[in-house]
Amino acid sequence: MADLHKEIEKRRTFAIISHPDAGKTTLTEKFLLYGGAINLAGSVKGKATARHAVSDWMEIEKQRGISVTSSVLQFEYDGFCINILDTPGHQDFSEDTYRTLMAADSAVMVIDGSKGVEAQTRKLFKVCVMRHIPIFTFINKMDRDSNDPFDLLDEIEKELGIATCPINWPIGSGKNFKGVYDRNTKKVMTFSDTLKGTKEGEEKEFALDSEELLTEIGEDYKEQLEEEIELLDGASAEFDMDLVSKGQLSPVFFGSALTNFGVETFLQHFLQMTTSPLPRVSDKGEIDPFSEDFSAFVFKIQANMNKAHRDRIAFMRICSGQFKAGMEVFHVQGNKQLKLSQPQQLMAQERKIVEEAYAGDIIGVFDPGIFSIGDTLTTAKEKFAFEGIPTFAPEHFARVRQLDTMKRKQFVKGISQIAQEGAIQIFQEYNTGMEEIIVGVVGVLQFDVLKFRLENEYNVEIRLENLPYEHIRWIENKDIDLDHLSGTSDMKKIKDLKGNPLLLFVNAWSVGMTLDRNEGLVLSEFGTN
Repeated sequence: MADLHKEIEKRRTFAIISHPDAGKTTLTEKFLLYGGAINLAGSVKGKATARHAVSDWMEIEKQRGISVTSSVLQFEYDGFCINILDTPGHQDFSEDTYRTLMAADSAVMVIDGSKGVEAQTRKLFKVCVMRHIPIFTFINKMDRDSNDPFDLLDEIEKELGIATCPINWPIGSGKNFKGVYDRNTKKVMTFSDTLKGTKEGEEKEFALDSEELLTEIGEDYKEQLEEEIELLDGASAEFDMDLVSKGQLSPVFFGSALTNFGVETFLQHFLQMTTSPLPRVSDKGEIDPFSEDFSAFVFKIQANMNKAHRDRIAFMRICSGQFKAGMEVFHVQGNKQLKLSQPQQLMAQERKIVEEAYAGDIIGVFDPGIFSIGDTLTTAKEKFAFEGIPTFAPEHFARVRQLDTMKRKQFVKGISQIAQEGAIQIFQEYNTGMEEIIVGVVGVLQFDVLKFRLENEYNVEIRLENLPYEHIRWIENKDIDLDHLSGTSDMKKIKDLKGNPLLLFVNAWSVGMTLDRNEGLVLSEFGTN
């Protein structure tokens, strides 16, 4: 089994998280350049040109220049096999990011040096902390004027409640960005920008006490650097791998993804500091990634990745063992054996059929409509199910009106498929069937995506009527008689697609009032997939 062990050992699976515009997509592309996976980094912002970022593939993303779905990118670098899960930065798509983080072993947090910790970073970060995911911080855009590095570290520690340990340290920023000092090797790597950052900046390396460095950066910057190093050595947290792996200490790196400065050193350090795939929790205890039994869980479903084929792909994270094309596995939730057909690995919308994959890898398999998010697949004799993936409670609701009733079939199919991807949640009026459909979303931008996709992919036009509800609760005790439930005037009874009863409220205080009026009623803010 040496080979299985070796293959799993070299896997690194991580998610990249950030606020929109912090430079996450640019950083992802530079990683791919180093791995030889692409030859040319696409300019994300260049709307006039057709060269969009490799990881943004959905039509609406190209039009708006934001990532709205998570892409999976795999490449080889320096003997490692790296799986990057690129996540949407936009807050309206936090649900997708949340599920993607369930499939990652560590996270890279990209922060804009001039903006510091932003709202979206906070939310995503909480998910990492909840899961004890190791977090690595890349402070980007040092080639532009940025905040004081000590203030940035302070902000990360205060805002996110995690200790920081700078691995390298910047010298100046913006026009005066001279380079970074590596605290371990005690060398300075200098930065010289070329024509407006169109070509990669040149990198040169100097010893801290060398005359050449003095000539290169000047006396003032050299003195400032020496003072700051002294401060750092006295004030910043010691590097402790154990704390990093528990998600309590974040190693911090400074650089500029656009000009490619500091990206490769970051990647090299990151690979040394992270571990091969970690065990996953199931209802039968932890599942060892090096086990010979194959196991995986579905964390994402994407319909119509290829308009010509009208297909649905279920993305799964392999948690243990080896996957082989055409193998038979047991689908725990469906309670049956099945063959995983057309297994593929993706490079955004470019796909290649895979013959084999290992724990840590992400594969997409053709889904005829049988998988749900959170499903477990395994070849183990003793069956088990991985922990469910919690669903976020939607915060915005709308009633969906179909404009052409003759297209009922396409409408039901389209809205159900998009709901199965987890981007929207659909509910029905409590007493009617699919006649009255209510859509719930975490962020309002999802409404636009729903409209756009129904028109583009299913040729169905809809009108959305916003509803005033802001709070949703799942009913935990299924034996409650809903017809005799005593609620408030702003409460609405609905059910999800599995027939589970839910309650919608306009006001938060109505939730407590309803609980007081119905003895024994148990309400929950989370559903699970």
